[in-house]
Amino acid sequence: MLLALDVASSICTVALFDPAGDRVLAEQVWRSRRRQTEETLPAAAEVLAQAGAAMDDVRILAVTTGPGSFTGVRIGISVVKGIALGLPQPPQLIGLPVLSVTAARFVPLAAASTDVWPVLQAGRGRFNWAVAPADDPLWLPAVADHCAGQAEALAAALPTEGRPVWLVGELSDGLRQAVQGLAHVHCIDPAADFDLSEQDRRESRLPNGAGDNSPGYGLSQTRGEGLARLAMRHLRAGSPALTAPLQPLYLRPPQ
Repeated sequence: MLLALDVASSICTVALFDPAGDRVLAEQVWRSRRRQTEETLPAAAEVLAQAGAAMDDVRILAVTTGPGSFTGVRIGISVVKGIALGLPQPPQLIGLPVLSVTAARFVPLAAASTDVWPVLQAGRGRFNWAVAPADDPLWLPAVADHCAGQAEALAAALPTEGRPVWLVGELSDGLRQAVQGLAHVHCIDPAADFDLSEQDRRESRLPNGAGDNSPGYGLSQTRGEGLARLAMRHLRAGSPALTAPLQPLYLRPPQ
């Protein structure tokens, strides 16, 4: 079993994934108010209980390493390390940047001529973003690959014309307004999916012409499933992420 934890931002998820059956067995998604310390382990226990599994069944632990809130990133990594120490068999640990996980579900859906820009809210009206390469399914953005700024700075960084751009991830009304004049820029916010009704979740909100027919991809995929599937992709490819130290990816000092 693979236990995936993404608690780096205000929208958190813990998912239990079965690699053999290629499916999510259970998942908890919630909006945290900087209470990841109190909420993460109970959420993991609930996920295991829902699936009828025990912590000793976990063989792989995946976690997002940032950027994100200082508390969220630190707690996610600490919880994973603590779980690993308590298991009878040492599990495989893998940490992945938040923006690589955010982009992974959309890059296969985007046409070859479309650019995918994953976006994460960074608090106080700020955002972190990057440009995901279309030809690298194991993309691991370094600190230098991340950009940061207000909505206006992100809008100014976008090309004013040319190739279509998908802004995907944790968007805001202010960001949508800032890019409203750019007809080739499409905003997709899967981070809020858990607030929607089941009917709304089933309705595709991808730009016109984008399909949702690829196995394991699309808006029906949850945040936890996206992290778990990307972790398995790195595992099967023998990615450098498997041997890299499990440490936070911070873009600026904590306040």
